[in-house]
Amino acid sequence: MVAAPPLSLKPDLDEAARRWRAYLAGDLIDRPLVCVTAPVAGRPRVPGAGYAERATADFDTLIDQALINARATWFGGESIPAFGVSFGCDEPAVFCGAGLRYAEDSGDTCWSVPWVDDWDQALPLRFDDAHPLWQRMLALYRRAAERLAGVMAMSSFDTHTNMDLLAAVRGPERLCVDLAECPEVVDRAMVDARAVFPHMWRAVVEAGRMHETGFCNGVYAPDGAAILQCDFSCMISPAMFRRWVLPALEEEAAVAGHVFYHWDGPDALKHMDDLLASPAIHTLGYVPTSTWGGGGGHFACLELLRHCQDHGKAVQAGGTPEQIKAMHRVLDPARVMYCTGTATPEEGEALLAWLVAHT
Repeated sequence: MVAAPPLSLKPDLDEAARRWRAYLAGDLIDRPLVCVTAPVAGRPRVPGAGYAERATADFDTLIDQALINARATWFGGESIPAFGVSFGCDEPAVFCGAGLRYAEDSGDTCWSVPWVDDWDQALPLRFDDAHPLWQRMLALYRRAAERLAGVMAMSSFDTHTNMDLLAAVRGPERLCVDLAECPEVVDRAMVDARAVFPHMWRAVVEAGRMHETGFCNGVYAPDGAAILQCDFSCMISPAMFRRWVLPALEEEAAVAGHVFYHWDGPDALKHMDDLLASPAIHTLGYVPTSTWGGGGGHFACLELLRHCQDHGKAVQAGGTPEQIKAMHRVLDPARVMYCTGTATPEEGEALLAWLVAHT
């Protein structure tokens, strides 16, 4: 078995890689997979770059900021230091003609500016390889991969592709009407949308040297790992999900490798049976909201998480160390990815030791 390439900010990488391999294979070593971080005493952090800053700032400034913060962080368990390149949630749609709007009152996020008024005139959707922001993304990946080789891994773009892309170029309200009034036109548009992910994925994997290192999105998976999603799915029926979204997600999974699905809130729970039945999805990352989970986060969703595990899926579960200990008594340790932060590295090590002792 080929060893993971070393990262100076993750001295125990070989052990972490061994556990990532086991988790992705559905195996258990002596405790569940745990991504835990903590601040390093005496190493102050600087404000991290948000979407808008990454879209405009000098490359080396962005990389320097990331290095300062990574060196001020203890990456415990299976957590892996990674550099993010994304410029905004709807960047795939931007490369297909949509605008991108940053707003000061929206925090660190952004919004697409739809442009499709008439599908017949807009189709086929075309990916603009000459788009300045796309060229900037590839250039930043290349620069970061060069400077961070042997230090940090790379993360991918925001994967708002498939039907999220159509919602961004058309507008979600108008797309909902289209689904009912002209589904055959949506069929045509989805053919174009489904071509975007493999094009972008292969380009950024090459630019970021992810195919060489086996790292992507904070995961060690030599055969690939991606976070996929369709937030627009909360607005459609299960039949529509099966017709348009699920086939696109499974195509994306075939390109990317191991899939971690960003399952965005209770309005998307209607698609649970289809997600559980899909062999393309490895880990379900449910996003709790006030309807299901609320302030209790994943700790308040144990029934849902256990149901997913009982149907063959791994789940992501975040919480405090004490909540993780409580969840550990309920969840299958071979099919859970715990995420947490502690005040000190010593507290993180104590959590890992507790899990070994109680698995």
